[in-house]
Amino acid sequence: VQLQASGGGLVQAGGSLRLSCKASRMILSTFWSTSFGWYRQAPGKQRELVAGSSSDGSSNYGDSVKGRFTISRDNARKTVYLQMADLKTEDTAVYYCNARGQAFDYWGEGTLVTVSS
Repeated sequence: VQLQASGGGLVQAGGSLRLSCKASRMILSTFWSTSFGWYRQAPGKQRELVAGSSSDGSSNYGDSVKGRFTISRDNARKTVYLQMADLKTEDTAVYYCNARGQAFDYWGEGTLVTVSS
């Protein structure tokens, strides 16, 4: 399974970005039953959970992004999105996509988000 993350870039504070994570080579039925998460790691800091999307349809968010970020999934496209709004300089980090199932735990390569003041 390959997780292809994209959508990162440079944006001004207050702006928006949408990250995508495509689970290529994952069969559709597996995608449906997989929990996905977006994590981020800023320089000198530990990796932290940003948002998660469970196979049962529930989602959860880190406290610092609640109300600003939205995770969603398009099962037909086998893609998970992270819509980020009202970005702050402290959101600057490398964002990673994670796919977790009963017998696997995959990570994408990460996409850099830089928020300028």
